[in-house]
Amino acid sequence: MHLEGSCHCGAVQFSLECGSYYPFMHCHCSICRKTAGGGGYAINLGGDAASLKVRGGKHLGRYHAKLREPGKRTRRSPAERCFCRECGSALWLWDPRWPELIHPHASAIDTPLPRPPEVVEAALAYAAPWVEVPRGPGHVHCQTWPEESLAEWHARHRAKKR
Repeated sequence: MHLEGSCHCGAVQFSLECGSYYPFMHCHCSICRKTAGGGGYAINLGGDAASLKVRGGKHLGRYHAKLREPGKRTRRSPAERCFCRECGSALWLWDPRWPELIHPHASAIDTPLPRPPEVVEAALAYAAPWVEVPRGPGHVHCQTWPEESLAEWHARHRAKKR
């Protein structure tokens, strides 16, 4: 599926081809919550990094989150979170460990996205206490990360390229 996206102020616009286009996961980790705002829900789409086209790249900022894990020394994530330096909009994540993928934030996508048939509530162990986590049919709860990958989730739901 071809996706178009932008930041709030319009300084950065981008497009890419996306095979995993359902915004299926709400990530409640502190990194997503603090860098993308709200309850989190940031990195839930998967696109082809080679297809990414950016207009307004001079307005991009990049952030490598600090990973603070119990019993381990704090380190910088290799993942690069891109955002607009003008308005602060979170745009996408790219990780050199999976260079073929780009993970645009669903909130930055202007193309209409389909409603997912199921939502994974991930990283609940890190959720802010004020976040009301949806429950009931159609919501899968994971204290950390789901065992199923982004591609596996889309394959299970027979998501087809558009």
